[in-house]
Amino acid sequence: MTTTSGADRAGAGTPTLSVIVPCYRCPGTLRDVIAGLEQSDLPRDRWELIIVDDNSDDDTADVARAHADHVLVTSNGPRGPAFARNLGSTVARGDVLVFVDADVVVTPTTLSQFRQVFSAHPDVGSVFGAYDLSPRDPGLVSQYRNLLHHYVHSQSPGDASTFWAGCGAVRRELFMALGGFDAKRYPRPQIEDIELGYRIGATGQRILLVPEIQGKHLKRWTLLRMLKTDLRERAVPWMLLLLERKELASNGPLNLRVTEKVLTALAGLVVLALPLALILGDVRWLYVAIAACAAIMIANAPLFLWFARIRSPLFALAVIPLRLLFYFTSGFGAVWAMITHRLQPSRAPRPALGEGTDHAAA
Repeated sequence: MTTTSGADRAGAGTPTLSVIVPCYRCPGTLRDVIAGLEQSDLPRDRWELIIVDDNSDDDTADVARAHADHVLVTSNGPRGPAFARNLGSTVARGDVLVFVDADVVVTPTTLSQFRQVFSAHPDVGSVFGAYDLSPRDPGLVSQYRNLLHHYVHSQSPGDASTFWAGCGAVRRELFMALGGFDAKRYPRPQIEDIELGYRIGATGQRILLVPEIQGKHLKRWTLLRMLKTDLRERAVPWMLLLLERKELASNGPLNLRVTEKVLTALAGLVVLALPLALILGDVRWLYVAIAACAAIMIANAPLFLWFARIRSPLFALAVIPLRLLFYFTSGFGAVWAMITHRLQPSRAPRPALGEGTDHAAA
């Protein structure tokens, strides 16, 4: 690990917020992210900027050094955003850690909004927001993914049972006591923030979703990237986590609603029914698959109407196949996780950061 300290830029006093940005091979988007943070209406002496470069082989770290108060560079990397965020927390001086992804541009009010929520709610351990309504990439898949994120988060304001690290904040004392993100289990971008959210909730500290806290997503989604992410990085690990926690029947906001679980189960039924229809030559299985697809479509009617209102009816029609693909991928991932979960290693309790070697960097 190499470190560049910019303590003089941050001022002598301890800042209220420590903004941690993990990054890897992204000098272009990192410049935009930093520019957004520098437009914050929260005075600069009330927050510090910590950028953790995950051993990029380009000029990402150089871009960071021109602006950040601290720049950390992992060794033997890349180690993943969970490890990078944990590493950044070890040099943080603020009492609140604000995590911002290296492809999310916050608004001028984002940092002050985080500060206001924590000041007003002493029982809140973490807060997170949402993407805005104007993602940068104009492609259909990118627009669909980012607008879907906004819609889901805007429908569930208030208390949550999970966490989102794209634009989220956690009290530093709580984060350190919990051992931070599980970097061993999630060595690449997966559901490390969701898993942390479960552990935060188990402490009795509240998690708040405040959709008004927003950031612009710069990521360009492709169809292949979407399918790989939904299956390998979300559906399978999330189902494994739910099975481990024995929470399949629990209800909650976001994708933990019982309705979403039922729709995922219906998609899993489609995944099973179509091969059976072909193998057995029994058309009744085809009817089952069609009925399950129709139920998914009907349940998502409010979402499609919302897409039509904020974009166009044509856009709403165009994203229907993408929505069905999401459920099919989630259903397949859930089935696969249920088959393989008994092969997963048992999980040892996590130490607090600084008590073990899980967060160490050479």
